[in-house]
Amino acid sequence: MRYLACTATGVPQLGDDEGFVPLSAAYPDATSVRDALPEAPGGLVDPAEAPAGRVPRKNLSLGSVLPDPGKLFGIGLNYAEHAADLSEEAPDEPASFFKPSTAATGPGGPIRLPPADISDRVTAEAELAVVVGKTCRNVSVEEADEVIAGYMPVIDMTAEDILQRNPRFLTRSKSFDSFIVLGPHLAVPRPGMDLADIEVRTVVNGEVTARNVVDNMHFSPRELVAFHSDVMTLEPGDVISTGTPGAEPIDPGDHVRAEIDAFGAVEADVVR
Repeated sequence: MRYLACTATGVPQLGDDEGFVPLSAAYPDATSVRDALPEAPGGLVDPAEAPAGRVPRKNLSLGSVLPDPGKLFGIGLNYAEHAADLSEEAPDEPASFFKPSTAATGPGGPIRLPPADISDRVTAEAELAVVVGKTCRNVSVEEADEVIAGYMPVIDMTAEDILQRNPRFLTRSKSFDSFIVLGPHLAVPRPGMDLADIEVRTVVNGEVTARNVVDNMHFSPRELVAFHSDVMTLEPGDVISTGTPGAEPIDPGDHVRAEIDAFGAVEADVVR
């Protein structure tokens, strides 16, 4: 597995399980992670071949892998169990929505809850996100790996009481600052990797509150890329967060973690 990351001070990195090197050591023209995304679908350079010594991950402080994300898509009700929890019927097409880039924050957050008089029931949701690597349009499911840069863990938030008042308030309920925590790295697997058994877990204060596997999604990550490419042009840095196995109410002082088998984890504290 290769990884793209960005230090807390903004230096883009290329890594593997042995450690990281500055991205510019392998790709001299790359000044950001976004610059390397088009290379990812075809496979990234081995960090061991870069003219720089690898630094162990534990010695790096990582910020958001995409400090300048493109379009941020969310997918609702993509697991049957979560739809049942919300007393909703699962849609027969992806139920997608946009989040503004200003909603994005990096590892550690913090997740900032809105004032209680605006919302007093916010939920946190672990999700697997797929990141687009190449500009594309009308991509088939079979071609999706040719445009996918990789995958990362994210934490998505919903002001659930706002949404429950009226489903047309979805954008507002999802768009508060810090309402999506992007992972500390982008995992770039081999093309064609079987995602079926990858488990997604929502963890709050050390307790797993929801879990499910990609195979139980109504629409797989590759299907979601293909579906949205039929609607609009997708570009490097666009993020599709593929839905959650379950949401958990959060309060100031809580600690939230999204765990994704094989692809890592991201966590953040909750404040108001």
